[in-house]
Amino acid sequence: MVALSASDLLGIWENGAGKTPVEQALAILRAAFPRATNEKLTQLTIGQRDACLIHLHELTFGPHLKGLANCPACGERLELDFNGRDLLASSSPLPDPESTELLNAESSFRFNTYEITYRLPTSADLINSFDLTDSSALKEKILQACVVSVVCDGAAKDIKELPENIFDELAQHMDKADPLANLTLAASCPACGHTWQIIFDIVSYFWGEINAWAMRLLHEVHLLASAYGWSEKDILNMSAWRRQRYLELIG
Repeated sequence: MVALSASDLLGIWENGAGKTPVEQALAILRAAFPRATNEKLTQLTIGQRDACLIHLHELTFGPHLKGLANCPACGERLELDFNGRDLLASSSPLPDPESTELLNAESSFRFNTYEITYRLPTSADLINSFDLTDSSALKEKILQACVVSVVCDGAAKDIKELPENIFDELAQHMDKADPLANLTLAASCPACGHTWQIIFDIVSYFWGEINAWAMRLLHEVHLLASAYGWSEKDILNMSAWRRQRYLELIG
């Protein structure tokens, strides 16, 4: 995996504009892994996908991630500044969707007399659940899709026969097996001392940076093309440092 080029970023921005977050994440990954099939990319677990995005963000925009948050206790406005490498410190090695290895291995656990075999949720599961707006129904459909088999007292069972509390247990096992899928950051308010957890979504964060970067770059291309008559391709092939020097010359 290498840093995304200016042409890569504009292509991602154009292909993902107006799409869902899942589709935007896949647009980024297609540029990062051009030899990977779409099926392979959609079969990455959500945690594997987000680990790749965090690493790719570091290569492209640097390791620092910044944001703003309001303290839920006193309303104080906080500036957040953290490092993407820290988020990956406890994760498994990055997957390679261009390889032939299995990316989403099955796991099992016992709950009372039940033995559940499951896989972790993927982007494909999210795409197949686009039609659901109720969060509870969405969660239930994804969990059901991830159950591979159910055995109770040695006999196979239909997933519809499972008691409700088994799905809660399954969700907990998934969270432990794929921690980056629901990434949270610890925050502390210096004004009142309140501490809480902030959900961090690398897809929306990364896409926000790509969108802002693309709008700036289009403006730069417009200025340089108007001043020198260069093509978009020629301008994009320049380094950011060289583009900036020409922009300074034309004021």
